[in-house]
Amino acid sequence: QVQLVESGGGLVQAGGSLTLSCAASARISSIYAMGWFRQAPGKDREFVAAISRTGITTRYDDSVKGRFTISRDNAKNTVYLQMNSLKPEDTAVYYCAGAANGRGIWLLKELDFDSWGQGTQVTVSS
Repeated sequence: QVQLVESGGGLVQAGGSLTLSCAASARISSIYAMGWFRQAPGKDREFVAAISRTGITTRYDDSVKGRFTISRDNAKNTVYLQMNSLKPEDTAVYYCAGAANGRGIWLLKELDFDSWGQGTQVTVSS
């Protein structure tokens, strides 16, 4: 388990953009996969995006595919979530997460992520 701290959340108008950052206390090059989840008021936490250790493979939920981009900078021990064309439905607390082990990014489940940040609020107004 590593410590993760998210930043970059805020209030934006629909159609706008935000970039979230996740700083890790350890070398993320040693973490199998990094991901982003979100939780809207009254709803369960849901998967948003994930990225492999090298950054070559990415995976997105259909609701954000084409609008959000996950990336990682192993030298800075930081993972990012670039969010474009934001919609009010994107309003949620966004959590950064790390999976120490895995058998393939497409097989990862939420329970495979064993390091979690405190979350950062993203609010999209209409």
